[in-house]
Amino acid sequence: MSRKVVITGLGAITPIGENVQKTWKNALKGVSGVHALTQDWVEKYDLPVRIGAMSPKPSEDVVSRVQAKRLDPSGQLSVAAARGAWTDAGFSGTDADTSDELDPTRVGVAFGTGIGGVWTLLDAWDTLIEKGPRRVKPMTVPMLMPNGNASSVSMEFKARACAITPVSACASGTEAFFQGFNLIRSGKADVVIVGGAESAIHPMTIAAFNSMQALSRRNDDPEHASRPFDIDRDGFVMGEGAGAVVLESEEHAKARGARIYAELAGAGLSADAHHITAPATGDEGGPARALREAMVSGDIAPEDIKHVNAHATSTPVGDIPEAGALRAAFGSAVDQMAVSATKSMTGHLLGGSGAVEGVLTVLALTERMAPCTINLENQDPQIDLDVVTTARELPSGDMVAISNSFGFGGHNSVAAFRSL
Repeated sequence: MSRKVVITGLGAITPIGENVQKTWKNALKGVSGVHALTQDWVEKYDLPVRIGAMSPKPSEDVVSRVQAKRLDPSGQLSVAAARGAWTDAGFSGTDADTSDELDPTRVGVAFGTGIGGVWTLLDAWDTLIEKGPRRVKPMTVPMLMPNGNASSVSMEFKARACAITPVSACASGTEAFFQGFNLIRSGKADVVIVGGAESAIHPMTIAAFNSMQALSRRNDDPEHASRPFDIDRDGFVMGEGAGAVVLESEEHAKARGARIYAELAGAGLSADAHHITAPATGDEGGPARALREAMVSGDIAPEDIKHVNAHATSTPVGDIPEAGALRAAFGSAVDQMAVSATKSMTGHLLGGSGAVEGVLTVLALTERMAPCTINLENQDPQIDLDVVTTARELPSGDMVAISNSFGFGGHNSVAAFRSL
């Protein structure tokens, strides 16, 4: 059985907004969420990178103080984004058990993360060293495990079909779309909450990424540090946040009279089997194959695609292969695609990035506007794309927009959305 998959709810909490509406407004305005880090540990460890894109904390009416104590910061962001999407989808109850429209055994979750509860893990290690094993909190394991976010969302909404955790580095959030797409198409579920979250701006992770020479060191100019496709890009900026989307089968959504944003028309997944950090390139590289798979699964022609939310991390080695993959997969049709690189504003949310960018891509379709790419002053001549530097109106009529995510380890995932 193959069923049409549609989007009925959107949720997000990001460095540029505590909800979808503010995030979208600021993405159109070109607001940067990158700032100087002011935590005590920046000076304590003499970090060479002192900038990041911090997310606001969920308010207590979204994640209560008691609930927050039992969740890693990434879990708090996950629940906040998922609640936003659930409410936006307009279900009659607060969860699947209390809704007149849902069978809990037909509601699933696919929620990704790149790292999981890193704050919980490393805080527990400090406690062990400084205070001994008896002071390590009993909730440490549930809070640090990568599947904790999917589990928390599943329990929050009594989703009993499944709780899947894609852990594929920076591709995790978009891979959640792939998993949800196939769960509904195959008939396993009628509703799936998909998304991704990360909260890993920590001295250890900053030090580790810096050792790889992956991070921008523009400490004196944080708002201009994330500059995808620019000839002077010098690395990505760590960000944090979460995005969530409610997917439904079309018949289920129409039966309950839900508002439908768009169709999740296709999804692609591939592995490079090439290098732990460097992306594969060329016509047969993993990113190009994931793009083609998304087109095939959605019966999409390159000419149908009018907008791309690119992975575009602002790294010297990452942006050029992505441009090559788009041209390899789409040929000359890529010249007619408006390309946005929203990490220029949000920084790189790692496992949460694909989910947030999926939300922005859906809104680009429904609002017919491509969000900004900021800080692009001198486009790299090796990147021959039509990059959107100020919010741009998209064409009317039927169209497709795609969102790309490529992660360390050679993970590639693509989600393709069609207007309705």
